[in-house]
Amino acid sequence: MLSFCLHRRSLSILIFPFIIVTALIITQTGLHHSIPGPLGRTKQPIPTVKPTPLHKPISTATPTPVIDAFPLAASAKSPADLPPIPSWNNPPTPHVNESTPLFIGFTRNWPLLQQTVVSYITAGWPPEDIYVIENTGVMHSNRNNLLTLQNPFYLDHHRLTKILSVNVISTPTLFTFAQLQNFYTFTALENNWSHYWWAHMDTVVLSDEEWDGESYKSLYMRAVDALRETLDPAWGPLATRWFAYDKLALVRTQAFVEIGGWDTMIPFYMTDCDMHERLWMREFRIEGAEAGRVWDVHTSLDDLERLYKRGADSPKATAKREGATEILPREPEGQRNSAVYQELVHSLNLLQDLKSNAEGGRNTWQARQRGGHGEPFYRDPEGFEKGIWMWMDFGRDVYTEKWGRGPCNLREAGLVEEDAWRLVKDWENADVQKQFRLDREKEAKEQVIKEKAKEKEGAKEKTSV
Repeated sequence: MLSFCLHRRSLSILIFPFIIVTALIITQTGLHHSIPGPLGRTKQPIPTVKPTPLHKPISTATPTPVIDAFPLAASAKSPADLPPIPSWNNPPTPHVNESTPLFIGFTRNWPLLQQTVVSYITAGWPPEDIYVIENTGVMHSNRNNLLTLQNPFYLDHHRLTKILSVNVISTPTLFTFAQLQNFYTFTALENNWSHYWWAHMDTVVLSDEEWDGESYKSLYMRAVDALRETLDPAWGPLATRWFAYDKLALVRTQAFVEIGGWDTMIPFYMTDCDMHERLWMREFRIEGAEAGRVWDVHTSLDDLERLYKRGADSPKATAKREGATEILPREPEGQRNSAVYQELVHSLNLLQDLKSNAEGGRNTWQARQRGGHGEPFYRDPEGFEKGIWMWMDFGRDVYTEKWGRGPCNLREAGLVEEDAWRLVKDWENADVQKQFRLDREKEAKEQVIKEKAKEKEGAKEKTSV
């Protein structure tokens, strides 16, 4: 009997830990959800089906298809098939002594870029001096004609280089605004250009045919004059000259190099504030200048042939557009500052007003195209736009962290170049100023206590010796 009891006790000792361990395993793995877990929480069963991804609503709005606003260039076989630019805007022959490269950056919206390029050509800028910087990130896709017109990143290499006779340089990947600006400077260095111009691709320019100067000059020649003024040593150390703020800008290459270029940590908005304030801190000159008329637009004229200002169509020219097969002569050139020119100015004023009052802001043109699905380097248009805006917000935060404040007027706030990244954020706020003083006072008291403690320790060591 005694042996039986001992045997049963031994079994109990062996079985009891087994039961405890099993219960713990079941509780932790959730095989039995009714067994309480730690702290009395009930473990939920592991789901057997993965949750379904939740998609955002798909826009049902049909975007307006993009059309080619230069049908004559679309059918042209060579530059000779385009009308000549107004004779009063012809670039000088031979070329001026100065190098006059003009960079026009492009990421999205081909119709706007084409309009900008044509406007500079017809305002007298030599086509061979115009450099379209293709900043699309699609590598050779446009060069190999793999994208279509409705794709936001579409660019017609053939038309630019073979018909309009300008240059195209493709960036190796998609650059931010700050990176693109540094690429302009780098390209100027590579070509030994002491100066260069750059322009926004959502602008239109005209030579000012109403200009009442001593003698008429095209937009191009007035831009060259603005450069020549700065070459006089008495003018001072030039950084940049702005035409209509920076819709067109002249840059002295070495000034931008000396300042360390654009801060690529601030990718979009506020990077211009950072750059220009640093230039002023180094006492470089930034001055305004005039060269012609400049419009800020978000859409294209209905037909870019209007920029050549040939006057109203003659019956023969109209017949040619309607399908005539023979090459018909164009009407004689009109006069400078003609009614046709004034009509063009009126149209551009309307386009600028439309952009200023556009619902959704001035930059809606950037996200207008929604096509290209299935083409190389396709990006969801809405997602791409969202990502850019997130990047812009991030840049504002970086600027504020760098200078401790948000506004542009750094010098007026008493800042110098050495203050960058060394300031307490929101240092102008009274509460921040007060807390900063309290923290410094506390640190000073703690430092005194530490020094006294060290002195006591030193005194003890001397006594023991």
